[in-house]
Amino acid sequence: MKLLITGGTGFIGRSLSECLLGKGHQLILLTRNPKKISAQYIGRNVEVIDTIEALNSEMEIDAIINLAGEGIADKRWSAQRKQELIVSRESVTQAVIEYIKRAKKKPGVLINGSAVGFYGEQGDIEVLETSPCNPDFGHRICEAWEYIAKKARESGVRVCIIRLGPVVGSGGGFLQRMLLPFKLGLGGRIGDGQQWMSWVHIDDVIGVIDFLLHKLDAEGAYNLTAPTPVRNSAFAQIFAGVLHRPAIFPLPASLLKMALGEMSELLLGGQKVLPARLQASGYQFKYPELKEALEQVFKK
Repeated sequence: MKLLITGGTGFIGRSLSECLLGKGHQLILLTRNPKKISAQYIGRNVEVIDTIEALNSEMEIDAIINLAGEGIADKRWSAQRKQELIVSRESVTQAVIEYIKRAKKKPGVLINGSAVGFYGEQGDIEVLETSPCNPDFGHRICEAWEYIAKKARESGVRVCIIRLGPVVGSGGGFLQRMLLPFKLGLGGRIGDGQQWMSWVHIDDVIGVIDFLLHKLDAEGAYNLTAPTPVRNSAFAQIFAGVLHRPAIFPLPASLLKMALGEMSELLLGGQKVLPARLQASGYQFKYPELKEALEQVFKK
């Protein structure tokens, strides 16, 4: 298939692109650094563009995977930064919708990114795709992103929304930020450690995207999290254990709030999200348990 991937050079996108190329697909990657990315894929079945508007309406694209957006935890949430987070998702997604409208041959499916932040803070409630939401900032970002993506249905395109949890993988993601203190034996729970973490291994992110590409009756929102969420305190103990370190230095909530402001909600809040629709559709998780997932990442 010929696939358009936005966000194809990010943490998830890099691994996804390699997997899809290995399966024989042809890729079009949207990036802000076309020369640099083109050089990385010399001799491979990859076309690089820096704007969706560059796509010819005669081009036949079989599927679109839209992962583009500024990193939600990359900078402190000022009013300007919050607007950037929303606009970075809305603008690319709207451009994708405009391309779909003018394309002579419509893609078969749009797989669009989102996050478990869609549900807002949920305490100990088990969260399914049909669960009500707490309308905090995380929810507003995801809701705006999903709303635009769903417009592809008006052009007869199948739309799958993947609500991602924190992704466990090497070379990026939230583990990269946690790795140094835990390696030094300075890691521990965050706050009281009772908040839920609905994590997922990167191999399952790629596996689910491939699954949804080919499952022609798949449509709507899917929680993309492992079936075994854990509390933050348990995550800290398991992570430290895999690294053969203790986890005895908790990070106080008050200190985190002082350092990060409103963005501290990402670490102090949580959701116990379950992948109900994926499991009902027949997807088998490669890494359903956290210890095995972390061991795979750090086996070297």
